[in-house]
Amino acid sequence: PAAILAVSAHWEAAPPAIGTSASLPLIYDFYGFPEALYQVQYPAPGAPELARRVRELLAPGTREAPQRGLDHGVWTPLVHMFPAADIPVLQVSLPTGDGPRAVYELGRKLAPLRAEGVLLYGSGNITHNLRRVAPDGSAPEGWAGDYDAWVVHALAHKDVDALIDAPEK
Repeated sequence: PAAILAVSAHWEAAPPAIGTSASLPLIYDFYGFPEALYQVQYPAPGAPELARRVRELLAPGTREAPQRGLDHGVWTPLVHMFPAADIPVLQVSLPTGDGPRAVYELGRKLAPLRAEGVLLYGSGNITHNLRRVAPDGSAPEGWAGDYDAWVVHALAHKDVDALIDAPEK
């Protein structure tokens, strides 16, 4: 890709915020993991042109967060996907306050970037609670597996309305 636009489940803001368009230190927004994870570097170049284009697509109603580096929801997968760290990366926050509909609308507004060579990349899990992960690697709790299966079904059938209405259902 010409650039990567990342949306991480680890950054929410209202209105949506555009992160740094320069290369800043990574954010190690986790605790209790092996020291090696806190030493990972991912010096991807910033994406000022992409930031300009995102502001254009989301206007009005965005704010800037120029001092915010990439959080682990962005850099952890990218260090494996593009280990050379030679593709410009920009992070935008998830919108808060309006639930899944706002996230859907954010994606709809950013969709034209795909045709411009930008990889739109969402990071996060359907369910995510490391405190409840079984240390022996056994199957997830029933509710988590059931919900994952429901999401897979809705995605496979392109049932966007069901996904947007999930919190109410």
